[in-house]
Amino acid sequence: MKTVPQILLDPIPLSKLRIRIFADGADRAGMLELARNPLIAGFTTNPTLMRKAGVADYRGFAHDLLAAIGDRPISFEVLADEFSEMERQAREIAAWGDNVYVKIPVTTTQGAFSGALIRALARAGVRLNVTALLTIDQVRDVAAALQGARSAFISVFAGRIADTGRDPVPIMAAAVELLRSTPQLQLIWASPRELLNIFQADAIGCHIITVTHDVLNKLALVGKNLRDYSLETVRMFHEDARKAGYTL
Repeated sequence: MKTVPQILLDPIPLSKLRIRIFADGADRAGMLELARNPLIAGFTTNPTLMRKAGVADYRGFAHDLLAAIGDRPISFEVLADEFSEMERQAREIAAWGDNVYVKIPVTTTQGAFSGALIRALARAGVRLNVTALLTIDQVRDVAAALQGARSAFISVFAGRIADTGRDPVPIMAAAVELLRSTPQLQLIWASPRELLNIFQADAIGCHIITVTHDVLNKLALVGKNLRDYSLETVRMFHEDARKAGYTL
């Protein structure tokens, strides 16, 4: 009989997770709520999330958030698409605080690799979060550009890999191995789609996972008795049918 992996049967307690959980979002109230959760080790955001949250003043939002969350790592992204302006913006963002990581996209919108810029900023001591990676080749190229960095994150969008019908776990595991000899470079499992991804990322030794508020809201379900959950589901269906007044 084939052995079922333990992770599918009984997830490890949250207190025993080795991976660091970063909250991903741009809703100020939600982020401040999460800042009070001891499980949250850092924060990330991006222009798309900020636009959806209705943020109008990028600098104002960033400074307000920094004042509220303390010294935990937080990443803010450059807005430009030309390397010279990216560099100017990166240096400004880096000056906002010692806990700030500057998000640099792996390429421009035209597909030009950001390696030279990454290398220059890393050598200047800017803490970087290189973002929007989806392939092992990109991880390898970015890691090479980050040689000499004092501290940097490499964000691989595992959720987007999964969206294409590919299993992200082998790709992320290969990325962990590729970075094993460079402890100053930490791998982020970005854009998770479900709570299970936290445990998958932890199992392969990924350093960080960025998680949105809606997924973090499910933390209370970790380890829940499945028979009890089944009964709750049956009751939910029955109650909603009753409230709707459905008849046959």
